[in-house]
Amino acid sequence: MPTKSALEALKILRDGSQFEWFVIPLFAFVVYVYAVEIERKNWNLVFAGLAFWGMDWFNEIWNSLVFHFTNFAPVWGAPGKTAYLILIGLNIEISFMFAIAGIVFSKMLLPDKKTKILGIPNRIFFAFVNSIFCVFVEILLNSVGALTWDYSWWNAHMPFLIVLFGYLHFFLVAFWVFDMESIRKKIYVTGLIYAVDIVGIIVFGLFLGWL
Repeated sequence: MPTKSALEALKILRDGSQFEWFVIPLFAFVVYVYAVEIERKNWNLVFAGLAFWGMDWFNEIWNSLVFHFTNFAPVWGAPGKTAYLILIGLNIEISFMFAIAGIVFSKMLLPDKKTKILGIPNRIFFAFVNSIFCVFVEILLNSVGALTWDYSWWNAHMPFLIVLFGYLHFFLVAFWVFDMESIRKKIYVTGLIYAVDIVGIIVFGLFLGWL
């Protein structure tokens, strides 16, 4: 039996009547951020941003599958007010935020990937620090009911799993792509991430209807 929060999310899942006009300027802002970096030929940032966003889609797909197979709840849900709920744990506002988050966080990286902070390689240091920051934000969102957690092993009292499986791999992959010397490699890895996402959406969403 689905939880109350899961049922609330299902009621508005991909409901076009939820649309709000603020989506348009948000979309324009995302386009602007990428346009600026493309104009400057900051390919490291562009592909880091895309890789980060692609990793989020991967997470959202398996989160939806958790709900399908348990018929209880997703690991995280987004039943709150939104202009459009794309997947049970992903609304349009969250998606736009993740679309530029990889660029924003990658701007913090030190020029030399070998430079250490407190004895830790700066890429790993920033991956952990940024993941902890994101989980802190999620805890705030959960406290006001915008983001829901229904499992005892995934909540504010067990933040380590959220850090490790909710965010850390986003940053590690994005920073890895950022540091790649070849644009071809960046395209290949980022393309592979999106290929997995697209196949998952087509198979589990369009064909099987599990998302």
